Amino acid sequence: MEEIKIVGFGGSLRKKSYNGYLLNISKGLMPENSSLEILDISGLPMFNQDEENSPSVNVRSFKEKIKNSDGVLISTPEYNYSTPGFLKNAIDLASRPYGDNSFENKPVALMSASIGMLGGARAQYHLRQSFVFLNMIPINRPEVFVTMAPDKFDENGNLKDEMTIGFMRQLLNNLVDTARNIKK
Repeated sequence: MEEIKIVGFGGSLRKKSYNGYLLNISKGLMPENSSLEILDISGLPMFNQDEENSPSVNVRSFKEKIKNSDGVLISTPEYNYSTPGFLKNAIDLASRPYGDNSFENKPVALMSASIGMLGGARAQYHLRQSFVFLNMIPINRPEVFVTMAPDKFDENGNLKDEMTIGFMRQLLNNLVDTARNIKK
């Protein structure tokens, strides 16, 4: 069976980000015959339509890794009831110029962690709106929202909540299964 290659990136640049922890934990939860490569979006430039036809090396590399993947995993907090700006910027860079959308027909799974009660839900829903235009295939279930994140991680970034780990494992299985079905 051919390996399914997933790329993931996050919506927080903080070194001890709960969403970064979720991505790292996901590497160990990937189903058999699949892998997760975590992409660093911190060095991407701001999107400028004047430069979209001659992207920087960082942007070209980011786009190629997405294009060469079988699916995408995004883990993000919620900033001001929405998606962090630099995450949206990375998505814009990878989907432009028009006609060169790296996300075309890619399955995408979302997860989020937040210190609050909603666990990043509004950020996830705003991202789902973008996915419609990008012609992505969202994995709808299970939804993974890690609420009250400081209580669910230990000081080393390990997730202590078994129910959340189970939801993450199921989400990753659904992502990989969808990617595998698309490749057929």
